[in-house]
Amino acid sequence: MEYQEAKEKFISTWGSLGTLWGINKAMAQIQSLLLISTKPLSMEEIMEELKISRGNTSMNLRQLMDWGIVTKELIPGERKEYFTTEKDVQELARHIAKERSRREIKPVIKILKDVSSIKDDGTDKTKELIKRTKALHDLAETADSLMNKIVNQDQNWMTKSLLKLIK
Repeated sequence: MEYQEAKEKFISTWGSLGTLWGINKAMAQIQSLLLISTKPLSMEEIMEELKISRGNTSMNLRQLMDWGIVTKELIPGERKEYFTTEKDVQELARHIAKERSRREIKPVIKILKDVSSIKDDGTDKTKELIKRTKALHDLAETADSLMNKIVNQDQNWMTKSLLKLIK
């Protein structure tokens, strides 16, 4: 396989996998292009490479910056904005895990806490609702806490721990 084919395959595959970590295909493709780029890229270079519109590129770059995994980079003498991404895949995973917790898990934990804290009117259906939502709340809170401990640990510790779990 030649470079161009491998590059296109990587970008396409990473784009498809993006939905697994909570972003859309175009966002993942932009991030993957920046990941393998040897230099920061302008919006025009990203648009040309991925064959996507200016609006789509701009919107997705803003969202990637909101996630904390893409940053603007100033190039002396250039008026264009250039973009780069976190190159360390472990640090990238940490950013993604933190952001998913903030955007997805924490709001669910709050709702489950609110629902499981309703007034018990003594009926079986209310008791069942409280029991199940409290159990889900506790599970989600434990999972979120565990995830936060993992992503806040030293990178080498995280890699070694995950490898031990896999073996």
